Amino acid sequence: MKKYLLGIDIGGTTVKLGLFNIDGELMHKWEIETRKIENGKYILSDIASSINSILEEKNISKSEVIGAGVGVPGPVKEDEIVLGCVNLGWSVINVSKSLEELLELPIKVANDANIAALGEMFKGGGKGHENMIMVTLGTGVGGGIIINGKVIAGINGAGGEIGHLSVNPHEKVSCNCGKKGCLEQYASATGIVKLAKEALERESCESKLRNIKEITAKDIFNFAKDNDELSIKIVDKFAFILGRALANISCICDPEVFVIGGGVSKAGDMLLDKIKQYYCENAFHATKDTEFKVATLGNDAGIFGGAKLALEF
Repeated sequence: MKKYLLGIDIGGTTVKLGLFNIDGELMHKWEIETRKIENGKYILSDIASSINSILEEKNISKSEVIGAGVGVPGPVKEDEIVLGCVNLGWSVINVSKSLEELLELPIKVANDANIAALGEMFKGGGKGHENMIMVTLGTGVGGGIIINGKVIAGINGAGGEIGHLSVNPHEKVSCNCGKKGCLEQYASATGIVKLAKEALERESCESKLRNIKEITAKDIFNFAKDNDELSIKIVDKFAFILGRALANISCICDPEVFVIGGGVSKAGDMLLDKIKQYYCENAFHATKDTEFKVATLGNDAGIFGGAKLALEF
């Protein structure tokens, strides 16, 4: 009898779903709308209905499905209780139990950043490594810590929230989390734009950035590649802050590899080389040789991670 796995990644706009074989090969993927009306009360039933339809269409019985792994945009405790998902309208909820009742399948639940890290370890940039840290550089900074093939989520599900490491005690502006000086304020797409605006006010030199009304992270990296002096300085500061933060993290987790993902990672080798430079300058001698790789699964990382999570059944 063939065996299958399901990966589910619940986002604020869409729910991504994937059907996998036992070897982790993606057989079919699809999306449905995340219906957030009435505090997201329909999200799980929509997921169950959609999966049931696909299984029927593919002529796959429930007995052939090992289980499903689910990523949610919020902290998940060790007992898999989700401590609220603001983007979905959820308060504290037992997603695992509720979806098991709807789908009549075993369900495991993890934070979406952690499940993306699992996906990259399983079939992406971290393949072949069981000790890795995923760093997602997007609108914010996310992370996932995997040690000996297992996600380290912590008692409150906050393990891997590296975007909220305190890296600047002198910061005056608050992070979205309410603290000041978080890594996310400098090493995200919005963070590097913040660094650029500060540099433009502080520096008097000419720069192509002065001709841009709404500066984006992409503009900064592109101009740096074109040898715009101020853009190079901004990227350098960005890389210094992130590289030093990762060096500190390596003293605690000592990973084999850092896998860098998210939109900012598209800057490529220029950025990766700079981060590695400052990492090595600040790392403990025993961790200097840690590898750096770019994530390869993109938006599919969550469903691959869900499939990997389901393999634990």
